[in-house]
Amino acid sequence: MSMDGLARLGTSELNVTRLGFGCVPIANLYSVVSDEDSLNTIRAAYAAGIRLFDTAPQYGHGLGEHRLGEALRWHPRDSFLISSKVGRLLRPVPPAQADGRQFKRILPFMYDYDYSYDAVMRSIEDSLNRLGMHRIDILLVHDIDEWSHGDRWPEVLDQFMASGYRALRKLRDEGAVSAVGGGMNFIEACQAMALRGDFDCFLLAGRYTLLEQDALDEFLPLCERRHISLMIGGPYNSGILVTGSGNRPHYNYKPADREVIDRVRRIEAVCRSHSVPLPAAALQFPLAHRCVAAVVPGARSVEEIEHNRGWFSHPIPKAFWQELKSEGLLRKDAPVPS
Repeated sequence: MSMDGLARLGTSELNVTRLGFGCVPIANLYSVVSDEDSLNTIRAAYAAGIRLFDTAPQYGHGLGEHRLGEALRWHPRDSFLISSKVGRLLRPVPPAQADGRQFKRILPFMYDYDYSYDAVMRSIEDSLNRLGMHRIDILLVHDIDEWSHGDRWPEVLDQFMASGYRALRKLRDEGAVSAVGGGMNFIEACQAMALRGDFDCFLLAGRYTLLEQDALDEFLPLCERRHISLMIGGPYNSGILVTGSGNRPHYNYKPADREVIDRVRRIEAVCRSHSVPLPAAALQFPLAHRCVAAVVPGARSVEEIEHNRGWFSHPIPKAFWQELKSEGLLRKDAPVPS
């Protein structure tokens, strides 16, 4: 797969590179990444031709946006696209009270969920200040789903649609942003949003991958009808599609269970028979669907950027995809790379 291709994002005027960069790891997810390493990683992504960068206020409690801005600030602004998010407002706290949970060594801020009109407007201004830039290209409402709100997520969605949604529409209508949508971990929340509003795109994390294709049932057909594009985050399903079935793999941000490990082990056997790296198959699979504009894996080092770039362009024979389907390891109706 070539790095040169671009895809239109929904009905917007934006064209995105098919391979993006997710800023979660360089915001100290699970372990600390030094300032130098984070900047070198982002700059390596830019040098590799990646021009789509996704971040959020949550990532490192502001650190992800600070680092992304510092790395890209002096590049021509029209040479890259930034996606960021709204839904969490940061407030300063004494450093001893700053708990980043899975994010280690965060900035001294905690966040409150707020999906109101005023909060969306304040959030984008705060993000622009952290980035040190005059615009964000893609603005996504973040985590209105079961992941963050449990059974209350439909109520939170109601609140957003009654208030914050108007802010997204205003920002897009006035040209402050070029595309709007949602960034979620659950198909159900994306689908509910898509049915209720006018959105260009969704960043769907981990739910349309080599291991999961339930989005083919209703959500992806809905996206086709509504001309909505997807950016696929978490294409490695939190690690197991890179590390493989050994070494205590993680799936969906926690240790993988036996059923998932066994399924990956079977996929690995097909990979070996066709000399296909497992991560290459994971990275390339989602892009075969016409609604998927980009895959957006994270990276925490220059080496990981090089790996992603190599896997993205690794040749994969048609027989590989055919065998996955014949072995029941991939849905028969799933589009595959040609």
